[in-house]
Amino acid sequence: MTRPNWAPRPVPPASLGATVLGRWEPHSAVEVSASRRRLAAKMHDGAPATADEGALERLLLVHEELVSNALRHGRPPICVELSTYSTYWLVNVSDAATDRPPSPALDRDPAHGGLGLHMVAHLCGARGWTVIDNRKHVWAQIDVTRPEAPGVPPAPGC
Repeated sequence: MTRPNWAPRPVPPASLGATVLGRWEPHSAVEVSASRRRLAAKMHDGAPATADEGALERLLLVHEELVSNALRHGRPPICVELSTYSTYWLVNVSDAATDRPPSPALDRDPAHGGLGLHMVAHLCGARGWTVIDNRKHVWAQIDVTRPEAPGVPPAPGC
C-alpha cells in the first residue's frame, strides 16, 4: 500500500460565509460514537440543500476516523471543530501532540486496523496538518455536492 500524502499544510482560512457548525472536546471512544450520531441527526436536519447523502456519509466517516486517531495517538485536550463553507465541510481536529504528525500505517494487514488515514485521504478533496499555537491540527475537506469520493467516477445516469 502506498502512503497517502499527509504533508504539512495550513488549515484553509475561514472565508466570508463560513459557519462553525459545532465545537466539542471528546474524551473517549464512546463519546466519538455518540458525537457521530448527534452530528448525523444535526446534519440531516440542517445540511445545505445542495448536500448529497453520499457526501454526508463521507463527512461522518472522516469525522469519526480523525477524532478516533486523535484520542488514540494524540494528547489531550482533543478539540474538534466542524465548519461549513459554500462547497465543502471542514473537519479540524486538534490535540497537544505536536511531535506526532499523522502517520499512515504501511505494510500492515488490514485486519489489524490502522488504515483510517488512508481512508480519509481517499474520501476527501484536501487534507493536511499543521501546528498552531502549540497544538497539532489535522484537517480534511469534504465536498458537499459530490456523492462519491474525489477520483471516483460518477455512476452513469439512467
